[in-house]
Amino acid sequence: MRRRTRVLVVDDSALMRQALSQMIERDPGIEVVGTAADPYAARDKIKKLNPDVLTLDVEMPRMDGLSFLEKLMRAHPMPVVMVSSLTEAGCATTLRALELGAVDFVTKPTLDLRQHLPALAAEVIEKIKCAAVARVRPRSGPAAAPVNGRAAPTALRTTQQLLAIGASTGGTEALREFLTALPADAPGAVIVQHMPEHFTRSFAERLDSLCTVRVREAANGDRVLDGHALIAPGSHHIRLVREGATYLVRLGADAPVNRHRPSVDVLFHSCAEYAGANAVGVIMTGMGDDGARGLLAMRTAGAATLAQDEATCVVFGMPRAAIELGGAERVLPLDRLADAALLLARTAAERRR
Repeated sequence: MRRRTRVLVVDDSALMRQALSQMIERDPGIEVVGTAADPYAARDKIKKLNPDVLTLDVEMPRMDGLSFLEKLMRAHPMPVVMVSSLTEAGCATTLRALELGAVDFVTKPTLDLRQHLPALAAEVIEKIKCAAVARVRPRSGPAAAPVNGRAAPTALRTTQQLLAIGASTGGTEALREFLTALPADAPGAVIVQHMPEHFTRSFAERLDSLCTVRVREAANGDRVLDGHALIAPGSHHIRLVREGATYLVRLGADAPVNRHRPSVDVLFHSCAEYAGANAVGVIMTGMGDDGARGLLAMRTAGAATLAQDEATCVVFGMPRAAIELGGAERVLPLDRLADAALLLARTAAERRR
């Protein structure tokens, strides 16, 4: 019989500890082995109970969640799911937690907890299961400092080549590594990272401070330009369209696809339709199979396609599905994806000259 996933719940609110514990225990494959009201109690219970996964609040007495997470990932690396509020400060703190090694996060309702319990329960259970099989990649030091000397853009020009990128669990750090490796004249990029509304703007701003390319949350009608990366808002699908020689993005609040909005499949299918061989598709770490069919459509349409390998994925779900379906032309470790994508884009451009 398969062993149940053992979870320790860490939250300063007794109500939230109880609510989280009850919703987690609904799944027969998970058990709550203990709770803790602050990091000091959590430290002792981790030693005593040896949980598989930790749920960790951000704001707590005696020591905040970030400080504890940083210490934990150095001394005792383990899968951690952060519990964060949907505020501007909460977004920034959660993104920092992902940089420090947290696997994923859950947004804590600020009002009417009872009304939001069913949806929250499903999300918490799914992310705990994902964390239980994740590869923990602790950070040994602080995030890279902002890039200096970013070249100021001259005349904005549309790109004939573009990068289409999809990621989910573990993707915030994978995208950081990928995008910081791109030069200022890299093909324009359109990105789907599974992330709730309000978080994507903070995520884009953080990446923009670290990258040579410009990174921002996409707005409806934005042009895809060399040296720019557009991240789909957390509440909207993003599609590529073409008007003459210009690529644009269109946002849509239509129904979720593969339970996600934005969906990687939606982006990839639009790239297959409108960009064809002018695009390079990249699928990265994540749970599930979103993007697999879209990447296959891109490859069928003549695009070059890449998948992140199992060894460097936090969760080898989305890339595995794409590889098994035949959508990935090449499978590479994370630190080689950016160079490969650039080479493929430049090679395709040279062939058309």
